[in-house]
Amino acid sequence: MVVKLEKVVPYGRTFDEYIQMFNLCNTDLNKSILGVGDGPASFNAQATKKGCRITSVDPLYELSTYDILNRFNQVVDNIIEQVKATPDDWVWSYHKSVDDLRDRRIEAINLFIEDYERGKQEGRYQIGELPSLYLENEQYDIALCSHFLFLYSQQYDCQFHVESIQEMLRVSKEVRIFPLLTLMLEKSPYLDNVTKFFQMKGYQVSVTQVNYELQKGGNEMLVISNK
Repeated sequence: MVVKLEKVVPYGRTFDEYIQMFNLCNTDLNKSILGVGDGPASFNAQATKKGCRITSVDPLYELSTYDILNRFNQVVDNIIEQVKATPDDWVWSYHKSVDDLRDRRIEAINLFIEDYERGKQEGRYQIGELPSLYLENEQYDIALCSHFLFLYSQQYDCQFHVESIQEMLRVSKEVRIFPLLTLMLEKSPYLDNVTKFFQMKGYQVSVTQVNYELQKGGNEMLVISNK
């Protein structure tokens, strides 16, 4: 048994998780960063306080603070119960336990909620969704996509993945995607085709191991950049 989700859920990660998931170093954090599908992650809020230049895009941002928090509250207990029911599917190194995982998810959304209205006013949270982003060409140095592409392979086909990555490469110089596993804890069936497609287009493509692992075997990200 694995975690079953019919659609994308508002389930954000923290700043430190982003650092680990995407191998972000100080040099990266000094660049302009776009978070695609960030949802209620606290990466933007925490990074902004550190002086970073972060923009997050997500269709979720058309909702009010109350509605986003309500959606989170509707799904969090179900997800945590599914994790508890499948203890062998997870690696408890970064997160020490199921309760610790839940605490971090609550920490993330609370920090997000505190920052949300101000961030919207400052243009740091923008309504948008793949595969079409209303952004300028190469507006950002790095685009990050956390827990959307590849993870929801059952809900979004290979063409959607290719078009979405093309769009991220249009608006940024480099794309990093994590994780590469599906919700079924299997390597996405689209990963090989996506890799070959962008290699043939002349991009530099690599699969890189990271220090973060929650899904068993889910410790790799895809990096695609202009040579």
